Amino acid sequence: MRMTLPIRPILAALRHHRSATTLIVLQIALTLAIVCNALFIVQQRVAHLSRPTGIDEANIGVIHNEWLGEHGTVETGALIASDLAVLRKLPGVVDAYADNTYPAVGPWAELLSINLKPDQHGHTSYAELYTVDDHALTTLGLKLVEGRNFHANEVLDVAGYDSVAPASVIITQELAEKLFPHASAVGKVVYLGSAPSTIVGVIRHLQVPATGTNTFAFRSVLAPVRLIMPSGSFYMLRARPGQLGAVLQAAPAALRAANPARLIDADGGVRRYSDLRFEGYARDRGVAILMSMICVVLLLATAGGMVGLSSFWVSQRRRQIGIRRALGATRGDILRYFQTENFLIVSFGIALGMALAIALNLQLMRHYELPRLSLYYLPIGALALWIIGQIATLGPALRAAAVPPVVATRSV
Repeated sequence: MRMTLPIRPILAALRHHRSATTLIVLQIALTLAIVCNALFIVQQRVAHLSRPTGIDEANIGVIHNEWLGEHGTVETGALIASDLAVLRKLPGVVDAYADNTYPAVGPWAELLSINLKPDQHGHTSYAELYTVDDHALTTLGLKLVEGRNFHANEVLDVAGYDSVAPASVIITQELAEKLFPHASAVGKVVYLGSAPSTIVGVIRHLQVPATGTNTFAFRSVLAPVRLIMPSGSFYMLRARPGQLGAVLQAAPAALRAANPARLIDADGGVRRYSDLRFEGYARDRGVAILMSMICVVLLLATAGGMVGLSSFWVSQRRRQIGIRRALGATRGDILRYFQTENFLIVSFGIALGMALAIALNLQLMRHYELPRLSLYYLPIGALALWIIGQIATLGPALRAAAVPPVVATRSV
């Protein structure tokens, strides 16, 4: 005889164990709320550190050069130009240029407010600046989609932190579409300050120097400026595939041979760009790993709580199990009873957990400027907890179903 499995007796049994049921429901709810938000943060961090820079990362090296002694702007500009000529002649080098920063994880970032009129109230877009010469596009592996590259005679030497007001600029495609959504940007005038700059070219893609940007992460402006900084310059060079290691090994010696009055740190002054990028996103990577570990620990703890509760209830209900078996309940009926009971408990926890997950996300949005939680995390989390709950209860339920009716009734 097959026995039916009404829900009402299960709910009545749960009410008799109200304290234990409430605790496990709260544990499931908190687990769902935390896991959904933690996984959302992991996804955000992974997406952040995986953003394409737009450059030939694998073949680019960075050399930090500092000059010894005092030099004027004109003299330093000539020294930098001489260094770049030396680097471009090295075997395996495609091209080189100098800047005070580099994409995605640069040590410096200059925020720009881009306007379309000199007396405009409120900016049209934010962007970040690169100071480059006519060799930058080739060095970084950037692609022009419209317009032209800078001419050599457009490149200006600018001292220190003086404001940059170039006559011409190159911008990224995303910035061009923001500024001029229904027209070509080439030939248009923009204002980085009070002075006008004409857009002479548009490149497909280039991430800004700062790592923490989101809304304007790919809105870069290239200015034909050789910035003379007290802290020195970063020589960006691009090697042919497979030759970057040899190039970075030979470059410092070649520079010192040209002019020994310089400082190039043997440990941190010559780096592969890919290594700099990896280190620059170490915090995002660490947060993603930490949040993933928290999710695993919480899920394991919740599964352990379900196993413990189910095992306790099986030991407490041996008499009821025996009676049901004596009345004709099969092992499958007993198994389904405990599985259904767990499903109901988990469902109560999920219903509460979804509300807690949204409330927690609202607090994170308010205090940490996180985006709104994608709602598809909620059903995914719910499904995971249902599966974990069924697996966690399976062992105790199988032990309950395996108890013979006579042994169960005599144990009381």
